[in-house]
Parts: sequence; C-alpha cells; structure tokens
Amino acid sequence: MSPPNLTNVTMTDPDSITRLQSAKRVVIKIGSSLLVNATGKLRQAWLNALADDIAMLKQRRCDVLVVSSGAIAVGRYLLGLGTGKLDLEKKQAAAAVGQIRLAHAYATALSRHKITVAQILLTPSDTEERRRHLNARNTISQLIKLGVVPVINENDTVATQEIRYGDNDRLAARVASMVSADILYLFSDIDGLYDSDPRHNKNARHLAEIAEITADIDAMAGDVPVGLSSGGMVTKLAAGRIATAGGCSMVIAKAVDAHPIKRLEQGARYSWFATTEKPHTARKKWIVGALAPTGHIVIDAGAETALKAGKSLLPAGITAVAGDFLRGGQVAILAPDGRLLGHGISAYSARDARVIMGRQSQEIEKILGFSGRNAIIHSDDLALL
Repeated sequence: MSPPNLTNVTMTDPDSITRLQSAKRVVIKIGSSLLVNATGKLRQAWLNALADDIAMLKQRRCDVLVVSSGAIAVGRYLLGLGTGKLDLEKKQAAAAVGQIRLAHAYATALSRHKITVAQILLTPSDTEERRRHLNARNTISQLIKLGVVPVINENDTVATQEIRYGDNDRLAARVASMVSADILYLFSDIDGLYDSDPRHNKNARHLAEIAEITADIDAMAGDVPVGLSSGGMVTKLAAGRIATAGGCSMVIAKAVDAHPIKRLEQGARYSWFATTEKPHTARKKWIVGALAPTGHIVIDAGAETALKAGKSLLPAGITAVAGDFLRGGQVAILAPDGRLLGHGISAYSARDARVIMGRQSQEIEKILGFSGRNAIIHSDDLALL
C-alpha cells in the first residue's frame, strides 16, 4: 500500500524538468560531504563543475544563492585537529580558519565565469529577529541585483550551542523563505526520500513527489549518517517544512557526481516537496501574521491609491506616525479615515519616520544625515488586507 500524500512521477517527464528550469530564484545548499573529501581537502574539480551549473542558471536570468557547509571540515584539516569529536571552541576555531579557504574556493570557481561572490555569515537571529532579518534581506537583495552570488554559512565562530541552527539544511530553508526563492535544492549523497532507510533496506522505495510533510513522512527519515554531515534526512524534512511554508518548493537530490543541476535537468532522480503558496504570497502572510504591530502609520489618499497599485510607501505620502517601533518593526497602515489598510515592515524607526514624513525621498539623506531606503515601506515588505 502506498504511503499517503505521495505521487510517483518519472523524472524524465517534461513537467518535472520544466518546473526546475522555470525557477527565477533558487537557493542551493551544499553539504560538507560533497565539498570536502575524507581527508579534509576541498574537491575543487567538483566545485568547478557546480560553478558551471550556476553560470548556466544565471545565463537564463535565474538568481542564485548558495548555502555551503564545509568550513569546520576544512579548518580542522588545516589545524591538524583530526577526525574525532570537537568541543565548541575548537569547532569555532576550525570554522574561522576554514571559512577563508571556503570563500576563496567559491570565488576561484565562479571567477572562471566572471561571476562575483559575496560571503555572508548568519546566525538564527539574523533571519528570525525582525530588524536583523530586514538588514540581511536588504543586503542579499542588493547583492542579487548587482549580479553577485551570495555564499552563505552559519556564523560558527560566534554562535553558541544555544543559538545555533545546528545544521545548514534549516539555515538554507530560512534563507530561501527570507528571499522568496522558488526552489531550495538540498544536495547531499542521497537522491531523495525513501519510504525506509535504503542503507538498511535494499527494497526501500524512492518517493518522487511529496505533497505534504506529515507524521508518516517524518517516520521515514531514519537516523543521522556517520561522517562529516551534521544533518541527515531528519533535518532535511525539518527544512522542508520551513521552505514550503514560506512558498518555496524543495528538492532533495544526490550530487556526488559533477554537474548536479545539469543532471537533474537531464532527468536524474530527485524528491520534490511541493508548496501550495507562491513565495511573495507566503511572505505577505508572514508579515500579517507573525507579530502584532508595534505602531501605525497614517497615509494620505494619494499614497493609498499608490499602495493598491502595488507601489511602495514613500515618506511624502505619510501624514502621521504613532508608536515607538525600531527599523524592521511591523506597523499597521491606516487610511486617512482610520481604516486599516494592511501591515508592513518599516525601513525606518518611528523617530526617523516622523522626521521625514511628508518629505520627498531625495531629501532623506540631508534630513537624517545618512542615506537610507527611498521608501518607508517597500512593496515587498507590505501586505494589504
């Protein structure tokens, strides 16, 4: 009897390939076991092939972000720390050393295609706490606009056991949700989800499409494999819940061989975790439902018309600001007659918003003494009711 919420599809089905090729923004998560061999050395030839795939995506105008493990694995090799279990301080030291080598490796691989790389290190609060979430999202968005490929990792050098993601699968899912990605690729040494552990059951059945991650699906995850990886299928399913809730579909696929994305687009097997949401729709719901507003902004009739047409909220259209919110705080947006129009994430604190309200965007730097965003609330950070 087939498990619930599963549909068997052939990976050579044109639809299964088209949905990969139609993505406009993807996050690619690379596990340590793919990037680093058993002795701790980088697999530069494999990374060069991945860079070729990334260049292929960018040629079709697809935004690409990479979430990469491997810093600790590389660093411990360079420091001669062996293969045993490391305490937190040694892990952080290894990460500090390995992160430089890792960033250089990505920069070298992608420079062959004249693609610039940026290194970004995140902690959980950078994607979950409102103000820091906004800062991280704005930085990443600007890098993408400039054609840069952000290479992201957990900030292992400062994170403690209590404030860690614990694995880069969940970090990748948070990033995918934060940037409204269409697909999250979780690349590892297995080609997807099976109904039982294929390492122990030769008759385990590959599951090509998962419509919903239920308790029955969770039970198929098995245990964590031994080796460089810190996750396993358990964390991949946890990542799937985060990603699909954020409007991002997820792919689990094997990437031991070179050119993993090209192979998928040529029919290699993978597991597809579907989402019923569009990325921007999911983000709007998150804005409305995540936290109660910490203040409100009253706008004029012209600004109301502009917002309903999909425009951002500029300071010129604001007539009043109430509350004591910080940059990144959620605010309610009110019409001239007091009607609640929606919620938004403010790019300015309440204090600064009061100073620039009613003024033109080009006056912001002169008034505040620094160059901020042109809009008080960008259209991507605005959800009308």
